[in-house]
Amino acid sequence: MTSLTDPPAKDAAAPEAPLPQRLMGEAREFARFLMVAIPAYLAFTTVAFAAYHIPSESMVPAMEVGDRVVVSKFAYGYSRQSLPLNIGALMQPGRTRFLEQAPKRGDVAVFMHPQEDKVMIKRLIGLPGDEIAVRDGVLWVNGEKVLRRDGRSIVRVAQGGALETAGRYVEELPGGVTHVIHEFSDYEIYDDFGPYVVPPRHVFAMGDNRDNSLDSRWEGMGPVPMDNLIGRAETVYFAMPHFGKKQVGVEPAAQRWFQPLTRRD
Repeated sequence: MTSLTDPPAKDAAAPEAPLPQRLMGEAREFARFLMVAIPAYLAFTTVAFAAYHIPSESMVPAMEVGDRVVVSKFAYGYSRQSLPLNIGALMQPGRTRFLEQAPKRGDVAVFMHPQEDKVMIKRLIGLPGDEIAVRDGVLWVNGEKVLRRDGRSIVRVAQGGALETAGRYVEELPGGVTHVIHEFSDYEIYDDFGPYVVPPRHVFAMGDNRDNSLDSRWEGMGPVPMDNLIGRAETVYFAMPHFGKKQVGVEPAAQRWFQPLTRRD
């Protein structure tokens, strides 16, 4: 007979499940996790924010090759291009956007290339109905010369490590957006363009690195349909580090980590 003061008998330890059974259990738990995580990720990157990397130097100095930017998907409303993983390429182009909001001049936009299957990032210079021209390297919008100030010559390290010389200016677009541009000279291939009137439901995009950007001035791209807009780039959340010894007289990369890509005065 067991006394009230005796310790309770211990349960016998349950035998450990065989290894194949344990692995199956872990696999089922991982599958349940994916069933929740993947839809949540797709929903977030469709309606809220997504991340994109910078593949070229067309937006120097605001962004360098290898930088990663945060893009607000809701800035212009939603179209087939808002879907992640390029799913929208399987759908027919549309003429409207859900919860559409008009882009603003000076926005840095991410969009699908109008003629090729690739994602682009450029600054929106012209809106529907705007007349865009470039004369001797200087931008004109609706017949008005755009202010270009604080010009100076710099030497920078280009992609691949070579040194290049460029003119650096502050450009002030109509509406008060100021941003920095680079020009190799005022006599490059696209330094004389237009005048060109932006078609309805299209925008005119240009790179900040004006002489190193294939953009809406180029017949291989042209204006960007509203349907192609993916979102507005807000900031650089990862700035590609540049290793190596600093060189006298060489301009370092611009401070851009978590800096706003669009500044409105």
